[in-house]
Amino acid sequence: MTETFLGIDIGTSAVKAVLVDTGQRLLASESRPMPTARPRPGWSEQDPELWWRTVVAVLADLRDKAGAPYRSVAAIGLSGQMHGAVLLGADDRPLRPAILWNDARATAECRDLEAAVPGFGRIAGVGAMPGLTAPKLLWLQRHEPDVFARIACVMLPKDYVRLQLTGEKLTDMSDAAGALFLDEAARTWSAPILAACGLGEHQMPALTESPAAAGRLTRAAAEVLGLDADRPGGIVVAGGAGDAAAGALGVGAVTGGDAFISLGTSAQLFVTTDSYRPAPETVVHAFAHAMPATWYQMGAMLNGASCVGFIARLLGADDVDALVARSADAYAGPQRLLFLPYLVGERTPHDDPDARGVLFGLDPATTQEAAVQAVLEGVAYSLAEARDCLAAAGTDLGHAAIIGGGARSPFWTRIIASVLGVPIVRYRGGETGPAFGAARLARMAATGEGAEVCTKPEVEAVVEPDPAFRDAYAEGLARYKRLYRALRPEFRA
Repeated sequence: MTETFLGIDIGTSAVKAVLVDTGQRLLASESRPMPTARPRPGWSEQDPELWWRTVVAVLADLRDKAGAPYRSVAAIGLSGQMHGAVLLGADDRPLRPAILWNDARATAECRDLEAAVPGFGRIAGVGAMPGLTAPKLLWLQRHEPDVFARIACVMLPKDYVRLQLTGEKLTDMSDAAGALFLDEAARTWSAPILAACGLGEHQMPALTESPAAAGRLTRAAAEVLGLDADRPGGIVVAGGAGDAAAGALGVGAVTGGDAFISLGTSAQLFVTTDSYRPAPETVVHAFAHAMPATWYQMGAMLNGASCVGFIARLLGADDVDALVARSADAYAGPQRLLFLPYLVGERTPHDDPDARGVLFGLDPATTQEAAVQAVLEGVAYSLAEARDCLAAAGTDLGHAAIIGGGARSPFWTRIIASVLGVPIVRYRGGETGPAFGAARLARMAATGEGAEVCTKPEVEAVVEPDPAFRDAYAEGLARYKRLYRALRPEFRA
């Protein structure tokens, strides 16, 4: 039987797994949701053990669905939510819940960290922000000193799952990049940044490139997951990647200028670069990519498709797709109702953890469909601001693909194309996103192949911007920007 490759994505709201054959055909996929704890306003945490339990459950479902091809897995690739602070003690057990990417507690520590390390943003690829990993460690040192004193290893979410699979403490360059501890140009841990957080390199996992063979599945893990523990040579586990970079591999964004929008829980506007090009003053993230000697620039927004789930819950709608479809049917062009999508603060372009969501311009005639359209347009305006930041960093956007759960909506894609003023490519199966990229890394780790594996998927549609709406959306974007500027003092108050 032909070999197969397993890709696992440890997301924020769900774990997803895909099984892919040697022809890169998707044989089966499964996912299971996960809750996030918010013990205080602005805090966001998950139990690392939950990730592993969910992976085990998802792979049991995948095994039942896929049948025999599941037993032919030759390699596993991992992707995961970036920036989470996973803290292990000497016994390799978590010392506390992981602090996630959308947690805002470490605001003051960001200023202190940048003051302590001259040129911080040029080293780490972006300025310190509370959702990224390094400031969280400084916060822990100050507010939970007993926990901090017991830290034996600082890990990232997907790498905690790797530890359960292989017993190895490793991370890849792309996930390490988002921790802000990496010297991006040199692709090594930054001693000055670690020291500023009270850490040493001995407390960090070893570094590897994403496509490298970075361990093998232990017999115990193979038996738990129903995989072949006696496979000759074992089952390889790849270095893996942070979800943004893994999504890029999934759509073939591996050469300079390749661009895509990711619409998952959060949103990204991602452009591959052939060299390291930091521009921290623009709040653009310049990070190591999941291919060696490659980097990327990214506008990173904390709020993406999660905003649609939010408005559906607010309106009491159980079927999100049906709600969006009703809005599409009622669409008559851009509207005056505005939505600021900053439900959990924002990174690009504002670096404002205090910002919050706003629905502005309600009147007695406002409908559910209009509110949903405002949410879709608000996220699109956020992407337009990220486009402008990328332009300020020297990268112009001529086109982009779209992936993630939000890519399922042709209506939302049309809005985004018209707001950005560029063609948007929808790929067949583009919603599989980072999990498919992780499966490609599994293949590279097993076979030694390189970037040639990362072909672009079949194009389902190219969505052109509607010129009839160009001026109205330009006006809407200007109003959107003014609304945020007017409210920023209130957010901080």
